[in-house]
Amino acid sequence: MTTLDTPIRLERPRTVLFGAGALAQLGDWLAAHNYHRPFIVADPFLRDRLDTLHLANLRHYTDLRGEPDIPMLDAAVAAADGCDVVIGYGGGSAMDLAKLVAIMQNGHPPLADISSPNRAPPRTVGLVQIPTTAGTGSEAGTRALITDPANLSKIATESPHMLADLAIIDPETMLSVPPAVTAATGVDAMAHCVEAYTSKRAHPLIDDYALRGIELVGKYLQRAVDNGADEEARSGMALASFYGGICLGPVNTTAGHAVSYPLGPRYKIPHGLANALIFPHTLAANRDACTAKTANIGAALGFVAHDRTNTFAGAYAFCERLGLAMRLRDHGVEESALPAMAKEAHAIRRLLDWNPVDLSADDILALYRAAY
Repeated sequence: MTTLDTPIRLERPRTVLFGAGALAQLGDWLAAHNYHRPFIVADPFLRDRLDTLHLANLRHYTDLRGEPDIPMLDAAVAAADGCDVVIGYGGGSAMDLAKLVAIMQNGHPPLADISSPNRAPPRTVGLVQIPTTAGTGSEAGTRALITDPANLSKIATESPHMLADLAIIDPETMLSVPPAVTAATGVDAMAHCVEAYTSKRAHPLIDDYALRGIELVGKYLQRAVDNGADEEARSGMALASFYGGICLGPVNTTAGHAVSYPLGPRYKIPHGLANALIFPHTLAANRDACTAKTANIGAALGFVAHDRTNTFAGAYAFCERLGLAMRLRDHGVEESALPAMAKEAHAIRRLLDWNPVDLSADDILALYRAAY
């Protein structure tokens, strides 16, 4: 664990517009920065809403199908040719893809040349991020994930050049998100905060964002699931998601995300739901290595974390009350695939090396079997 005097670098979008109605400022901001050829990467269900942005000369890519992969990236990069600003509009998939599209304009460095940390060159176009779900916090971050369909692995790219010039976080864009999506993405936001808070790289500067994010989830997620029109709850979850995104930059996630990753490419389980399925298991597995912090997490979410058993029970009940089906088998996962998935997850050292407990491939397999 780090201490107060451990150096850390925190980067955030240059400008953040937060609050109900903030989206209305997009056009003025683009004009003030002399952007006239916008290109939007958006989730498919937002295709019919693009005209509400009131942008001239707008082109778009809206053929996202699940989590983004290399063919989608190639198509989006080609479609964006000639733009002067890229706008990510939607959930984490749209915003991650937008980051890479912006980096790969005007020279198009191939993905192989920019993946991994700090290899991406400076952008030659602007970048705006507009989340319409409260989950990934991608609008605040410098990372993007894309799936290689050849081997179903996730390729991570990280660079300060992928940080947005402008992030617009308008809870009014989230009012129509269905309860199940609200629940799953909300747990993803919480997982970002929890994993950063309990990481070996945890830092006091980030701990405050992380714990506050968890508290916001504990206060507002159930309300947002129960009543999507609750603007206060939507605003609280939007802020929790943003705080989770801040946590990802200098600290990042650990075992929860590593163990959840194989579920997306293999079974098309949405990222937030995959995290929810794994969250109680990894929180309990890590409990004895960070007892005080786990107690704070439990208090924020409404349960007592005296030991691994009631830590698991409390976290599981929290997710189950949101209406989430919490068994892997409920989502088409095959029991015969669990050993291969455990090996895949165990190989994600960029996350597992910072987990507070060293998890072997057998440990991960046991987590999968418990979750099955």
